[in-house]
Amino acid sequence: MPDSIDASDAMIDNWTKRLEENAARYQALADRMQGQTVTERSKDGTVQVTIDSRGLLKNLVIAETAAGKRMAEVSAQVMQLVQRAQARIPELLQQAMTETTGTGDQAAAEIVREAQSTFPEPPAEPEPAFPEPDRVRRFLPEDTEEPPRTPPAPPAPPAQPPRRRRPVDDDDDDFGGPILS
Repeated sequence: MPDSIDASDAMIDNWTKRLEENAARYQALADRMQGQTVTERSKDGTVQVTIDSRGLLKNLVIAETAAGKRMAEVSAQVMQLVQRAQARIPELLQQAMTETTGTGDQAAAEIVREAQSTFPEPPAEPEPAFPEPDRVRRFLPEDTEEPPRTPPAPPAPPAQPPRRRRPVDDDDDDFGGPILS
């Protein structure tokens, strides 16, 4: 009987030790990923984004040279760069996992698979061609080439229904006459 109690104690101690080691490795993985960031820059250098290891945008830089571009193009570039940066998160996670938990750990491998499904590779599309704007916005007074437009007339007040007048000699009720009679 004493042998089985000693064996049970040893087995519990072994499980506890493995759990503590696994917890330490996973904590090291989490600590390693905590400070990771990914930065992507557009080919022409006008837009740069930085995201954290959770895929959240941490920094956005738009160069002054982007002022000549249409806002639809700039916003599309921002979104494309964010997707490209997020798609690199599984790679960073895989590298951190290799260094902390090892490649044979099933739970860590599942974390990487989850990251790959959350942050897939962005579609390989050519940059979208945007149609020409249908109108030109002018913000400076010296840029007025078109004659000034007259402001639209204010809307007419809503028509009120005609008021009904009460009949003068309505004797069916006690209302409408003098109070003291």
